Amino acid sequence: MVFGWGKKRSAEAPVNREISLQDVPGAVAEIDSLRESRAVSELGRLRDETAPLVAGLMEVGRLLEKDNLNVDDVDKHVGVIVVRGKKQVIDVIKKGVTDLPKVSSIDDAQKLDMLLGQILKKVGDVLGRQTRVIHIFAKKYAHQLKGDLEVMSSNKKEIHRLLADVESDRAASGRITGLIGQVGQTESLRSATLEKIKETERNLESLGSRIKSLQESVDDAKSSAEYKKYLELQAKLDAFAGQKERIRADVGAQFAKISRPLGRYEYGSSLDKEQKGLLGVLVSDPYDSLLPQNTDTIILILENVRKAISSGSISVKDMDKSLAHLTETEEALDGFVKRISGYGSERKKLRDELDSLRPARLESLEGDLAKNSSLLEHAQLKSESLRGEADEAESRLPRLVSEIEARLCRFSNTKYTVRYGGA
Repeated sequence: MVFGWGKKRSAEAPVNREISLQDVPGAVAEIDSLRESRAVSELGRLRDETAPLVAGLMEVGRLLEKDNLNVDDVDKHVGVIVVRGKKQVIDVIKKGVTDLPKVSSIDDAQKLDMLLGQILKKVGDVLGRQTRVIHIFAKKYAHQLKGDLEVMSSNKKEIHRLLADVESDRAASGRITGLIGQVGQTESLRSATLEKIKETERNLESLGSRIKSLQESVDDAKSSAEYKKYLELQAKLDAFAGQKERIRADVGAQFAKISRPLGRYEYGSSLDKEQKGLLGVLVSDPYDSLLPQNTDTIILILENVRKAISSGSISVKDMDKSLAHLTETEEALDGFVKRISGYGSERKKLRDELDSLRPARLESLEGDLAKNSSLLEHAQLKSESLRGEADEAESRLPRLVSEIEARLCRFSNTKYTVRYGGA
């Protein structure tokens, strides 16, 4: 074996190019420009190849117009059909076939693509309709037309493919630059969010100091002698409130003994509005009716009930027992009224004394403390939310760069590593 022959060459390792993110738009634009330049050159070549064929079509039209196709040798009716068909072909070529524009840009090529498509369609349609006329009476043109149109159609497809490639490249480069724009937007969002976090942290620190100061003031106010006396009075008032329930229970127990005859009297008697209202309260909750100004009316009602029981207007199981309970209730009435009035007076006295010691400053401090505590909680939640947004932006940036890198590799057919240092 001759030295070197048959020796397998080792495959070259693909070159891995490194590029900074800020240089990617320039690289993409350069590739785009180079590819478009090559495409324009190739499209121009295709145009130049196709232009003589278009000129050939126009020449066929001129020749066909001068050629009578020997219609004098055929049946008159057939001759008419041939002449009419020839005229249609000539008219389409004259009106629909024009010189192709020069190609110096992609826009020119797109116009070329459109014009060539129109020419092929118009000529193809008319030749399709007049295929017999051409193939039978104009054989010498048919072969040329067929060949030229096939080449033109092939060139048209190639032009369209090249333009599609250009559009595909433009779309791909647009996606890359769009992703780079997203990187910038994400960096701006992250920076703005981090600034908001700093502002929120400063607010949290300020609120923390404010709350600490307020709490100290609240503690000082609560350690004062006045506040301790206020609490003692409040406890005394709370305990005193139990007396009301005891009085209510005693009153309720006493009036429960006469509840049946009272209820029947309420149902069957005809009283004036004031008495009827008072009787209703006596039946439902007698405590609320035992006021000094109601005493005489209550006694009158009880006496009327007594008379109704005695006369049999109100039937009871044990008349003597019911009458005794009425007497007992009337005798206890004055004591109940005094107990209730005394409770009210004493409670008012305690309430007035408590109000005079009300720690207005402490209440204001506690209100401020609650308000600032609420603001602190809101600021903490806001801080957590902002940190989540910042973290999301932070994690999104490498994903965007990775996608840019992958798309750049596919777009350029070159292995790239995109270098990104962050904002």
